[in-house]
This record gives sequence, structure tokens and C-alpha cells, in this order.
Amino acid sequence: MSLSHAQLRAFHAVAVHGSFTRAAERLCLSQPAVSDQVRKLEERFGVSLLRRSRRTVALTDLGERLLGITQRLFAAADEAEALLAGARDLQSGKLTLAVDSPMHVRRFIARFQARHPGVRFQLMTGNTDAALSRLFEHRADFAVLGRTVEDPRLLSVELSRAPLIAFVPADHPWARWRAIRLADLARAPLVLRERGSMTRQALEAELRAAGMALTPAIEAEGREAVFELVAAGLGVGIVSAAEAGHHPGMHRLAIEDSGHCMTETLVCLRQQSERRLVAAFLEVVREALAEPEW
Repeated sequence: MSLSHAQLRAFHAVAVHGSFTRAAERLCLSQPAVSDQVRKLEERFGVSLLRRSRRTVALTDLGERLLGITQRLFAAADEAEALLAGARDLQSGKLTLAVDSPMHVRRFIARFQARHPGVRFQLMTGNTDAALSRLFEHRADFAVLGRTVEDPRLLSVELSRAPLIAFVPADHPWARWRAIRLADLARAPLVLRERGSMTRQALEAELRAAGMALTPAIEAEGREAVFELVAAGLGVGIVSAAEAGHHPGMHRLAIEDSGHCMTETLVCLRQQSERRLVAAFLEVVREALAEPEW
């Protein structure tokens, strides 16, 4: 007797989303229907795949192993769907990008959509580690990384290379200056990203090499949260010059003795790079980067 596709799909959705409720929403089914499919799969083989409690769902060891298989299974199914969708000249489909900031890819997305208006985009934000995890778990087609990752499974395209800068609100005493030094930052209260942030790691490494330590005033998750807290006068912010964007009322400061350059790299799984949608987006990115004005 062959395995039930519906039962595997139900298990996979629960395992990925960690909840019967969210799995049911994703599959457009009722929660009892999803629960019944998973229960039937367990009963058929006399195994336990999930540890259930009133609020959480966790995988057993066997469930973890089965998830690894279903991830490959449904990634292959998605690849088959993308191949068939390609026959429609990219008139439909979806690309999911895991990014630390949308600004690194917005121009590429705009160019791609002008060429293929039927393709939808989904952006998932998070730091480099989160983006890479989503890519390897087949929850994203591309990831934008704030550091270079040497991995034969990845195809990489460098998007930008820029120095670190500081920024303060217009009424800050430093707003009269054009540049500061690392020693100034070591004495100042800082608004920093979470510990997984590459910007924070780069600053910490530079201060450590100079025999100094930073003074974090506030730790915030996400770049926009940092900008809001700095605007409120709660500390000095640090960002890559390529990510500074346009924030009215903010004053940018070069860091004279900082030698670190932040890179932003677009990566996809090499085995997925021939998929029609993925290959088409890579083509648009490479075309844009080759233009002199870029």
C-alpha cells in the first residue's frame, strides 16, 4: 500500500509551522482534518511522530527524520511545479526572498516585475543566520546574507560592499560633525541590533581589535526598530552605508578609523538555480549589476 500524500502533507505542515492551527490555515483545511490525517499516518505504522501538549507540538526523533525527507519531497514537488509554470513564459508563480532588509533587493524586484508582472514576491525579514536557515529548509528561494558564506551548495552574487557609518538625530551634539572615531563610539550609548546581526558583530570585532568595548544602551530586533529608537534620542545607531536609506531628521557620520566593509550577497541553492523562476531572477540581478550606473 502506497503512502498517503495527504497524510504526509499534513504532517509536513504541522512539523514546519509547529502548530495544527497554522498548518490547517496553510493547507486551507479544518484543524480536525489535519489532526486526523496525522493520526492516521501514526496509527498505520504504529509510531509516534509528534509530542502533543495543550499549547505546543514538538517532533519526536522519528518525526525529525521524517521531516528531513518531506522537506526534500515537497521541494521536488515545488520544483516540478515551477518547471511547468515556466512553460507559461513566467506569467505566474512566486519567489520567496529571506532578507535582512528589503532595500537590498527592491530595485531588482521592481525590474523583474516590470518584465514579468504576473510573478508574486514574498519577503521574509531576519538576520543572516535566519535567512540562511530558511534557504536550507526550502522555505525561501533566495537569501540575502550580510557575510560571505563558503558553501558548495550555494550559488552567490555579491550585491554591494560598503563601510560602516554611525547616525544620530538632528538635535544630537554630534550632528555638527562630519565624522567620528571608534573611540567616540566606545564611550557613547549605542542602539544595536540583536546578537546575530552582522553589523553588530563587525563593530564589536573592530572595537575589540582596538582594545575597546562597546556600550550598548538598547538592543533592538530589526533595523527599522533601531532607526526609531535613535530618532527618539535613545542612543547612536550603526549601519552599513548601503543600508542607510532615506530617514528624514537623521545625520550620518563617517567612522574615520573603521576599515571594515559590509557585504550583501544574494544566494540560492545551486541545485535550484536552473529553476525557471530562480534563473530568471538571477539574470535580472546580474544584468542590473553589470550596468555602469549601478
